[in-house]
Amino acid sequence: MSMQESEWGSALTRPSSTASSAAVLLGAWVLLLTLVNLFSGAYSSGFKVLWIGFITGDSAASNIAYDGFEVAPDDIVFGLIGIALLVLGARGMGKAVEGGFPAWVSGIPQGAIVSSLFSPDVGSRTIASWLIALGVGFYLYWSLINTTWVDPGVYAVMIVMVSFGLAIHTMADSES
Repeated sequence: MSMQESEWGSALTRPSSTASSAAVLLGAWVLLLTLVNLFSGAYSSGFKVLWIGFITGDSAASNIAYDGFEVAPDDIVFGLIGIALLVLGARGMGKAVEGGFPAWVSGIPQGAIVSSLFSPDVGSRTIASWLIALGVGFYLYWSLINTTWVDPGVYAVMIVMVSFGLAIHTMADSES
């Protein structure tokens, strides 16, 4: 019996809407960071991130002075990773969601996270949605104000809020 023929094998190889959603959102975020890095420098005002040094933790090779629009090999690789994540997520959505990627995008406003933001019933889902919105809002606001898009402290605050919000939504889904 091949892996495709077994029940657990098909569960591992078929795309899930959760994994596909994560791939789409992560890919969009990577592309946003790539564009910011290309046009204004994402490390801080006047400095550009060298992604390979940043990801490996080599602080000496993590940034360079920014002199206008310039494309480094790191930008190309990071941008291609973002595009690959978007494509994989969109293809996964095509198989995991009826109607595919366009149906998933058009269904976001009716989804549990967005629809519970302004729900008159203040319950765990409303609190979870606001944690997600505040975490993402904090990251975008802080990054725009300080022109620093790759600050580990800001990530630490944002990730905790978003993770707790997603965990609360996941627990609410498992109860129903």
